[in-house]
Amino acid sequence: MARRSKKSDPETLRKELLALISDFEHKLADESLRQQVKALIPANHLLRDLGSSLIHEESCNSARDRILAYLLKYPRVIIHGDELMVVAGISEYARRIRELRVQFGWSVLSGTTLKEMVEQGEVTPEELHAHAINVLKTDVYALMATEQDREAALRWNEANILRRSKLSTKEKILSYLRKNVGRPVTGEELRYLANDSKEWARRARELRTEDGWPIATKNSGRPELEVGSYLLEEDRQAEVHDRKIPDPVRVAVLERDHHACRRCHWSHARKKANDPRTFLELHHIEHHADGGKNTPENLITLCNVCHDEVHRRRISRDELMRLLEAG
Repeated sequence: MARRSKKSDPETLRKELLALISDFEHKLADESLRQQVKALIPANHLLRDLGSSLIHEESCNSARDRILAYLLKYPRVIIHGDELMVVAGISEYARRIRELRVQFGWSVLSGTTLKEMVEQGEVTPEELHAHAINVLKTDVYALMATEQDREAALRWNEANILRRSKLSTKEKILSYLRKNVGRPVTGEELRYLANDSKEWARRARELRTEDGWPIATKNSGRPELEVGSYLLEEDRQAEVHDRKIPDPVRVAVLERDHHACRRCHWSHARKKANDPRTFLELHHIEHHADGGKNTPENLITLCNVCHDEVHRRRISRDELMRLLEAG
């Protein structure tokens, strides 16, 4: 059985380790290869004990607890696997990260997932305190939310069933989001659905920008969401002429309108229980089919209730123009 690291006083461990390393000078000069290797085993044990003793919280007695404590000290910061190996005191830290993610509901995203999200414009390196995308490698991780998601274990079970289905990647992602409408899910969950295929991030983006599903991220118009989260705001597609709005235009319009409905002034910050207003949509004043362009000048932010009123012809084009011109 592999030896478990033991927590102790870091300074005492440092001195013991230093004494062993100093004595190793004689082993190099006089001992056989096997004796040299065996002499380093206690030093290796002490080094692991020292690493696991750097986390001082009394409740952090397991490798998983220490990894979580370390990640919580540095949320939304790229952490290298070697760092987690040191504080965990074990080499199998990746397994403990998966347990934190799948069984305990902590939003720990891998460098691979984050890189694929950056490539699709859903996250920026700056949001991860990363200077460049090339630091987002397989053996780095970031804790995106400091609150535990207690429904995650159930969702991962649903994701596992969908993952084994014969649906396309886009169909799997949409089906999963519809099962969790109104609740944020992580990019790591969507990547798992896609059997770790790199195309998952592009397919998720296409569902919003081409197919008209109201899938929100922090960078697509819901700044209050955690980095790395995807939220299906309502289980319905946008009207055909309101689809295919580029994300930069979408964000520019929402920011111009202060993330609020231009007609009733509702915003996500004013969301209340039992209010039929649940999310914001963009509407073409001059319909796309009639030559209206995907430009901020032709788009207005409406809540879902006011948007429905527009499509029932209870709000005229002239009224929308007045709302837009009112600033």
